[in-house]
Amino acid sequence: MLWITRSHVHVDRVACPWLIRRFVDSEAQFLFVPRSQIEKVAAETGAIPFDAPGVVLGHHDGKCSFETIIKEYGLTDPGLLRLAKIVHAADIAEDLYTDEIAPGLEAIASGFSLILPDDRANLEKQFVVYDALYAWCRLQVAREGN
Repeated sequence: MLWITRSHVHVDRVACPWLIRRFVDSEAQFLFVPRSQIEKVAAETGAIPFDAPGVVLGHHDGKCSFETIIKEYGLTDPGLLRLAKIVHAADIAEDLYTDEIAPGLEAIASGFSLILPDDRANLEKQFVVYDALYAWCRLQVAREGN
């Protein structure tokens, strides 16, 4: 499937493609366009919009898009739910310090945006960060369960 979001990716617009590719649509392709073009390009291409104002897979009820996608697709993996807390805090400025890992993830996202302004290249490099963070989350959840 084809998915679409705003250009100039940051925390949620990296986390969501990672989530989509790993748990929803392993063949997902992503388009990045200016905010003002999302509705038009989505209509022209049939792409599924995410992390944009007014879309189903966006911010709702204080939740970030990553959390909305988890809910919409019925994902229940405990490690993924732990990761969602980190992504939420890193993405929602006023919640940044509600999770001890979030400031680091926000700093990493900012740094990647500075060194890799191309959205696709940015995703390619940051997916490994999310793979590692998800592995850590799974370990943390397993340790807490013992």
